[in-house]
Amino acid sequence: MDVTALFSLSYGLYIVSSEYEKKFSGQIANTVFQVTANPMTIAISLNKENFTHDIVKNSNVFSVSVLEQDTPMDFIGLFGFKSSKTTDKTEGVTILRGTNNCPVVQDHSISSFECEIVKSVDVFTHTLFIGKIIDAKKIKNAVPMTYAYYHKVKGGKTPPKATTYVKENTMDNKWTCNLCGWIYDPAVGDPENGINPGVSFEDLPEDWVCPLCSASKDEFEKN
Repeated sequence: MDVTALFSLSYGLYIVSSEYEKKFSGQIANTVFQVTANPMTIAISLNKENFTHDIVKNSNVFSVSVLEQDTPMDFIGLFGFKSSKTTDKTEGVTILRGTNNCPVVQDHSISSFECEIVKSVDVFTHTLFIGKIIDAKKIKNAVPMTYAYYHKVKGGKTPPKATTYVKENTMDNKWTCNLCGWIYDPAVGDPENGINPGVSFEDLPEDWVCPLCSASKDEFEKN
C-alpha cells in the first residue's frame, strides 16, 4: 500500500480550543470539516493522548479558529508542538469568550466557530467530535492556510499525534528537531529566521532556534 496517496487529500490548519474547570487548552488541528447544513454541524478529530482531547470531552464544547496563510511559524509551534498541560498558551494571545463562554483564539484567525458536542465517535487513536454550530464569526479578510502550503512553502512538519502523520524518509545533510520533527535543509535555509539557502547547520548562529517549536540547536540530530 502506498501511504503517500494520503498526501493528495486536502486539509486546512486550525486551532481547536476549550476550557474545563478553569483550565484552558488549545491545539493545532488539520482535520476539521462540515458534516451537515441543517442543523449546521462540523467535526474535529483529536488524538486521545492530547490534553485538549480531554478538555473538549469534559467541557462538551469547543471552538475552531481558521488560521490565515501568513500565520508565523512560532505561533503554529506554540499551539502545535507544546502541551497546554505544561505551557500557558494564553500568554500574549488574544482570546475572546464566545456565546457559550468557550475561549476563541483571535490572533491570525480569519473566522471562528463555536460548537456544542452532539456526538462523539471513537476512532482507534482519535475521537471524532461532532459539534452543532451555535455561533460563527468572520474576523478578517485573508487567505486561509492550507496544509499543503504549511508543508511546501513554510516547511512545516506533521507531529506524530496528528491524524495525518506518516513517517517521512529524510536525506543526508539535513538535521531534524527531536522535539517537533522540523527538518533543517541547507538547500532551503530558514526564511522565517532570515537564514538564506546554502548555510550549513554547523554555520547557523549559536542562538538560532527551531522556527516551529523554538528548540535550540542542541535538540537537533543529523539525519
